[in-house]
This record gives sequence, C-alpha cells and structure tokens, in this order.
Amino acid sequence: MSQKALDLRRSTQIARRHKVLLGIVVALGIFGGAAYAAVKPAMFTSTALIAVTPPASYLESTTITGGPDPYTATQEVVAGSNQVLLDALPDVRPAMSLIELRLDVQVASPAADIISVSAQGKSVADAEATANAVADCYILYVGSSHSAVGRVQAQLLQSATDATRPTPIERTVTFALLGGVGGVLIGIIVALAIGRNDRRLRERDEIANSIGVPVLASVPVAHPSTAAGWMRLLENYNPPAMHAWQLRTALHHLGIARPGSGRPAYDRNGSSSVDDGRASMYESGRFSLMVLSLSSDPGALGLGAQLAVFAASQKVPTSLVIGPQQDAAITATLRTACAAPSSEASMRHGLLRVTAYDEGGDRVHPDTALVIVVAVVDDRVPKLPDPMRTNATVLGVSAGAATAEQLARVAVATAADGQEITGILVANPEPTDQTTGRIPHLAGPARRRLPHSLRGVVTEIKR
Repeated sequence: MSQKALDLRRSTQIARRHKVLLGIVVALGIFGGAAYAAVKPAMFTSTALIAVTPPASYLESTTITGGPDPYTATQEVVAGSNQVLLDALPDVRPAMSLIELRLDVQVASPAADIISVSAQGKSVADAEATANAVADCYILYVGSSHSAVGRVQAQLLQSATDATRPTPIERTVTFALLGGVGGVLIGIIVALAIGRNDRRLRERDEIANSIGVPVLASVPVAHPSTAAGWMRLLENYNPPAMHAWQLRTALHHLGIARPGSGRPAYDRNGSSSVDDGRASMYESGRFSLMVLSLSSDPGALGLGAQLAVFAASQKVPTSLVIGPQQDAAITATLRTACAAPSSEASMRHGLLRVTAYDEGGDRVHPDTALVIVVAVVDDRVPKLPDPMRTNATVLGVSAGAATAEQLARVAVATAADGQEITGILVANPEPTDQTTGRIPHLAGPARRRLPHSLRGVVTEIKR
C-alpha cells in the first residue's frame, strides 16, 4: 500500500476502512466545537451606518465604465485605517489596544455610498460605544484638512443601537458543525497517513501474488465468540447462491467433486505409502484437506467450518477435525463446540461430524469421504502440527489481516514440512475489491468422440 499512488478511489477506500477512526475524530470535533461555544459566549454586535457623498468626477467615471465604485471601496479602507482607530481608542469600551480594536471592528459597504462600522463587545453598551466612536472619528478625519484622501462629505446615517448576538443554541449548533467539518478533514488526513503505511493485503490479487497461489473462493465468514455460536454456525450455515458457487468451485478444483473422490497423500519422496509416524487422514478414497490460518487473524478461523458444512450440504459425508494448534486458546470455543454431543439427525442430516483431534489416533467415521482439518499457526514462527498429514492444504486469510511477509513465512513452513499450499480462501473480502485473485483454470469435461460414419441407417425417404 505504501508504494502505490493515492488517487480518489483509493483514498475513498482507505477512509471507509478507517470509518471507526473517522467517526471518533468527527465526534471529538463536534464535541470540541460545542464545548468552545459553551465556554466562550457569543459577543454582542452593533453597527453604525455612514453616508458619504462622492465627487461628481467619481460618479461620471462609474457611470461610463459600469464597474465597481472605487470611491466607496477607498472609504472602507480609510474607516479601518490606523489613524481613525487611534483617534477612537480613548472612547471605546472597555479600554483596549490598537490590535484588539482592529479585531473587534469590521468595516463594510452594504450599499453604494454607504459605509457600515460594526463592533463587538461583551455587553450591549460596549458594542454600541465602540461602533459609534469609530464612526465619529472617521467622519471627523475625512472632513478635516489633513485627510489623506481630501475632504469628504460624510454624515452619520444611523448610530449604533440595538446590539444583538446569536442565541446560545444557534452558536452551539454553528460551532458544532464547524468542529464536525474540521474533524472530517483531520480524520481523512490521519486515515490516509495510516493507510499509506499499511502493508496488510486487502485485494484478492495482492493476496494471491504474495505467494503465487490462486484464490479459490472469497466469502463472508462468521466468527462466533462462544461454543453455542459455533454450534449454530455448524447447524445453520447456508451461504447465498453466489458464495455457494464459489465454495463449490473451490471443492471441484481440489478434486472433491463427488463423494469418495480425491488423491492419496504422498510423502516427501513422492511415495504413496506414508509411514512417518504421522496420522494420515486418507483411507480408501477418503480426501483430507487442511485449512491453515494465522493466530493474528481470528476472522479466518471459520473458513474450515463453513467449508465443511457446505460440503455436507452437497451430500458429501464430511468430518470436521480441530487439529493440534500452536496456540490452543485460539480454537478453544470451537473445540468445545466440537466436543459437545449432537444427535445423528443433526449436522446436515448426519453427513457432518465434528471432533477434536486426539493424539495417538483419529476418531474419523469410516464412512467419511472428506476430512477438513482446522489448524492455526503462529504468524511469527509458523509450525505445522506434526501428527497431521492431509492430501491438500489451503491457506485461509482475511482481507486486510496479514502482510505478504506473514503469508510467505507460512508458505515456507508448509513447504519445509513436505506439503504444498494449493489454494487460498479469503474471508470477508473488501466490498470494493474488483480483482479475481488469479482464478485457476479448471479442466473441462472429456468430450465424447463423434462417429466418423453412420452405418445401417436408412436415409432415403419413401413417398
């Protein structure tokens, strides 16, 4: 991720991935804006209006060109100049410096030949006194002989009265909205900074390319936190048609298209007879599959269970075995669910059996056609369970849960054990991921040979 340029689409994806962080920052911004409005009450504002009479030359030039009135704009600058504000300092309330007065006074032109002087104050009297003081000093200055812009006819049109301020509710809502907008901007910046340095793999192509193995299926995966939740998953898992087709295709790619299909387990020398002290889950046509996942990726733990339930729903007698783990705590609740007694009529009409591996032998039913072994390895120092040997091994990984380095370590450990990762199952894929994960090509069905000639067939049509 850090080596890819950020465009609008990728930036939007990163912001969505960090929506929790974004929501927290926005909430803090809203709370901070509301707190600021409560701590610092609104100031009163009062406005004085001044009418100025421009010379005839200015009126003619404006009429001819049709442009803005430069005369009124010049008077706005004069009204807010240091000379006028310095003259008004003795009469403003409360006493303040020139810098403070400049912050409290705003000069504008609401209409042609009209100058407005608005001032803020903590009280109504302060706001009105400050606005009137600045307006009076401006009129005196431009009417005097030492005016920098010459004598100007100016008179007070309306003195500063009736100072107003926003209601506390209006001010709170305004500052809360401003804080929320600021929180959105800050949250997006933080999310982009985090996402740019995030090395975890999220797209199917990235996951497949990390170890050169295709993605066989990518489906949403449940992760129950209790044994009862795992029991409900094993009893009731029913994927929608799209995900069911992906699981079916994955089983077909692994050679589990029908009951009893499969290939024998081989040792490291290629011999079909395995006798290395490890329990082979292959017997008389039985196919065994190990679903590996990382200890740092609990979201992928349910892949093996869901695949076993789906296989049983396809009329394949299946056994789900919780194999020995590097960290037994990762699969504790699933192991408890597998150890719970269940009736023969349950678990997909008796086609699915679940058990936890018992060292010294296995308790797989003799009628089982498919054995799915769930194994979890340490992502830092992965080590496959020694007593287990299966026909095939697939790697289960959640989108955004592992880096290429972690997956490579698992692949190296699997190869060192004499096995091979034949495919990847992706749990909870990104909704915006449009990649395929290097879909493997499946061998098509054998075509029937057409006859070269037809014999003994009457082709003449009698009338």
